[in-house]
Amino acid sequence: MSQTANPQEFSRLRSFFWPVHMTELKKVLPMILIFFLICFNYNILRSAKDALVVTAKNSDAGVLPFIKIWALLPMALIMTVIFTRLGNRYKKETIFYWMVSIFIGFFVLFTTVLYPLRDVLHPTEFADSVAAFLPKGLMGFVAMFRNWTYTLFYVMCELWGSIMLQLLFWGFANDVITVKEAKRFYGLFGVGANFSGIFAGQASIMISAIASKKLLFTNMESWTQSIVMVNIAVVIVGFAIMAIFRWLNTQVIAKEPAADVVSKFKKPKVKMSMRENFATLKRSKYLMFIAIIVLAYNLVIHLTEVVWKNQVNQVYQDPVLYNSYMGKVSIITNIVATLIALFITSNVIRKAGWTKSAMITPAVLLITTIGFFSFLVFRNSLGMFVAPFLGMTPFTLALFFGTSQNCMSRASKYTLYDATKEMTFIPLTPEEKMKGKAAIDGVGSRLGKSGGALIYHVLLLLVPLAGVAPYVGVLLLIAIGAWMLSVKALGKRFETQTALGESMEKAKDLKEAAELKEVLKEEEEAKEEELATIR
Repeated sequence: MSQTANPQEFSRLRSFFWPVHMTELKKVLPMILIFFLICFNYNILRSAKDALVVTAKNSDAGVLPFIKIWALLPMALIMTVIFTRLGNRYKKETIFYWMVSIFIGFFVLFTTVLYPLRDVLHPTEFADSVAAFLPKGLMGFVAMFRNWTYTLFYVMCELWGSIMLQLLFWGFANDVITVKEAKRFYGLFGVGANFSGIFAGQASIMISAIASKKLLFTNMESWTQSIVMVNIAVVIVGFAIMAIFRWLNTQVIAKEPAADVVSKFKKPKVKMSMRENFATLKRSKYLMFIAIIVLAYNLVIHLTEVVWKNQVNQVYQDPVLYNSYMGKVSIITNIVATLIALFITSNVIRKAGWTKSAMITPAVLLITTIGFFSFLVFRNSLGMFVAPFLGMTPFTLALFFGTSQNCMSRASKYTLYDATKEMTFIPLTPEEKMKGKAAIDGVGSRLGKSGGALIYHVLLLLVPLAGVAPYVGVLLLIAIGAWMLSVKALGKRFETQTALGESMEKAKDLKEAAELKEVLKEEEEAKEEELATIR
């Protein structure tokens, strides 16, 4: 079994920043690099997808709720079914290559076919005729199918995060890392992810600058150049991910003792189906609490980001400028997240325990959400007192608060939320991990965002997008409250599961030690008998 960190084994400084044994580097470093590259694609795609759909012709941030419920949710179900079918036929390593290949294939198709032919493929005239008799609250739905290739791009970018990041990488990590190792390693994974966000943000800014000056393709418009360069980068990184993952499995994982790896990435013995996945979820209160946390997080993020992105779109209507601004936000977010990962995540989890660590993210979201929506609702009255001192208009100040809220919430998510959530899967059986994770991360996270989208469907039919803030604020408080209650309940069960697992592992070690002692004793007795015979 891999060694477990003991405070006496490391210097105080190393225990704080790099609690990894030399023998563990061959496994930890490639995993950090894979996580870095997956998150790089996630961050660079996130900026591009928002800029593409929000700034498109006859579109705004109001299109996002419609995409998430009418396009993203069905595609999430389809991808989860594909993952489940592959899981019944192939070992996990092969599934990883299949899923990465699907994403690479799409981004190649989008760059070479769908985007260049967008004017031919988009049903502009039909969309105009439909928009003529639909209420204003459904214009987002019209924009969704008017620019359907953009919608498909947005969906695949979103699914990269839920499938590649949450389902495949963390599923792999939970199989090859123990709970004790996770307390040391998962914070380091967060550092790698946050550095990737900084690099991705800088890449978005550089791509926007190159595109605006038309330095590479003089015959293309600026935004087209940006999209092409982003997709080329994503495809190259995708191949690099598969190459490193292959090396890790053949040179490290395959050579570890069977006891060191939970599943060894073998073909699962238990057949999976969507019905069975959700049945497993329903039978386990432990998994249900994880599902509530995931649903609540995604609901909170979606309800907040639609309002915020609408403000960004009003300031940056050009897609190149919008993409550049999102790149800057990504850099700030990940600098904050890096500091949290370096100085807080692993140390808080080790010293404060799981429950207190998991409670930090909803607490941060509660504070920042109250600040953002209070200023949004009472912008005029608060702006009169605050804006003159800061030299900003009330609208710009509201955008500043929204951006700050987004940075803090995502920084907390990339560090403490991800680490604590993934740790909860480790004590489970291989069947519960596979089925529960497929249901929660494959579909559950999408249901959270789709639930937020459904709420916006109703609100936009009653009030314009600019007037939804008070209603959204109240719903956010309810969701965060449910999140905190679930963390408290799950924390008790997690500690019990972990203690039970450690007791069983200790008992197993004692049994093996006793058996070894007995074997040595028998060998010693045999030698003595042999010597006695010789004499």
